[in-house]
Amino acid sequence: MGYLRFSLRIALLFIALFACVPFYYIWRILRLSNPWPRTFLKIAAFACGARVNIVGTPIRRDVFFISNHLSWVDIAILGGHSGTAFVSKEEIGDWPIIGWLCRLNDTVFVSRSDRMGVADQINQLRDALEETWAITIFPEGTTSDGSDLLPFKAPLLKVLEPPPPGIIVQPIFLNYGVNADEISWTGDETAPANAWRLLTRRSSFLVEVHFLEPFDPDHYSGRKNIAAEARRRIAEPLSASLGGKPIV
Repeated sequence: MGYLRFSLRIALLFIALFACVPFYYIWRILRLSNPWPRTFLKIAAFACGARVNIVGTPIRRDVFFISNHLSWVDIAILGGHSGTAFVSKEEIGDWPIIGWLCRLNDTVFVSRSDRMGVADQINQLRDALEETWAITIFPEGTTSDGSDLLPFKAPLLKVLEPPPPGIIVQPIFLNYGVNADEISWTGDETAPANAWRLLTRRSSFLVEVHFLEPFDPDHYSGRKNIAAEARRRIAEPLSASLGGKPIV
C-alpha cells in the first residue's frame, strides 16, 4: 500500500506540473500576474497530505513573512495558500528540477559568502515582490522537529537591511501538532528517504498556519533586532502549543 500511495501522489504532482507550467509561460509572455506557481504548490501540498487551517489574517502584498521551518512541504503549504515567493540558500538553485521550480516561483537565492552580491539580491527581491507581492524567509537556516525554535540567523535577513520602502514583516507560526515529529526533516535523513516517508503515509495531516501580528521593520535598528522580534513573536504560540514549554 505504501508503494501505491507513493505512486498516486507522485502522479498527482506530475499532472499538476504538466497542467500548470504551459499556462505559467503564457501568463509570463502576456506579462500578467501569474497565479500558476501558487496553484501548483497548493495542489502539491494537498498531494503530500497537508490539510491546511489558516489562523489570523495574512497581509496580501508588500510583506516579508518570517516563519519557523520543519519540512520541505512548508514551501508548498505557504506558497500555495499565500502566493509568496521565498528566499533560499544559493546552492538549492543548482539542484535538478527543484532549482528550476524555485525559479518559476521567483525564489531569491542568497549567497552567504558573496558580500558583493547584496545589491543584486536586493534587486531580485524587488522583482519578486512585483510579481508575487510577498517573500518568505526561514531564518533558522534549516529544519527543526517542531519541539523548539532554533536561533535565527541574522545574515539571512540582510535583504531587510535596510528594508525596502513600504515593506511590513509578518511572522508565521507553522504548527503540525502531534504530527510534527513525523513530518519534520531533521538529522541524517536523506531527502529521498524523507520524501518517501512523507509520501507513503497512510493518512493526511493537519497543519495550522498562524499569521501573527505584523510589525514595521523600520522601527527596529538592523537585521539582528528584526530577527529577534520575529523570533519572540513566533516563540509565544510555539510555547503555548507545547504546554507552556519555555523557548530559549
